[in-house]
Amino acid sequence: MIRPRRLEPLGGSPEAVRPGTPVHRLWYAAYGSNMHRERLTAYLAGGRPAGGLRTYPGCRDPRPPARTAAVMLPGLLYFATESQVWTGGRAFYDPTAPSGAPDLPELPAHAYLLTTDQFSDLVAQEMDREPGEDLDLTPVLTHGRARIGPGRYETLVCPGLLDGAPVLTFTAPWHREDIAPNAPSAAYLRHIGAGILAAHGWSVHRTARYLAGCPGAAGHWSAGEIAALLGTAP
Repeated sequence: MIRPRRLEPLGGSPEAVRPGTPVHRLWYAAYGSNMHRERLTAYLAGGRPAGGLRTYPGCRDPRPPARTAAVMLPGLLYFATESQVWTGGRAFYDPTAPSGAPDLPELPAHAYLLTTDQFSDLVAQEMDREPGEDLDLTPVLTHGRARIGPGRYETLVCPGLLDGAPVLTFTAPWHREDIAPNAPSAAYLRHIGAGILAAHGWSVHRTARYLAGCPGAAGHWSAGEIAALLGTAP
């Protein structure tokens, strides 16, 4: 098992997040299908990931991440709404909710060190928009959370720093209890599970138990069924 990195508090390195200070590199913390490197590559270089229904244009800068790291985020992974790419529920992150797992009070994520324009282009593609416009990250780096639009992945969250650089991810503007859960598809769970296996080095059974306990998957997918899926993970 890989020992995950722990985040530094957002206010622990003021020089890294001082308003007006340019941020050239940041860590993108993926908690959904982008935990799997092949899926992320489709966003960076363009293409269609296995099991997906959409081809992505890619980023202005198609280079791979400069570094990667396994990290733990405070909060809860849950599945809701309906994915047009995978069918079934999408993965969302509620940083204010407890994980619901006594043995896992945090959420496993895969952090990628990207340029700010790569992150901006990635967010655009998540919302089915053409990449090419840089995001203003000042609000999220100042307050830890910022809503940049009404879309399902247009609320930015900065849960902390890693090696002095901000860690950013995106989620929906609502909270877990505000929306009905929806079960994820088999292909989607395989990508997320494969990402956890690769980034954190968990066993198949631990990964399956974790995903089976997430709202949306819970009650629809058993740990045994998910473990069987991960035997054919991409």
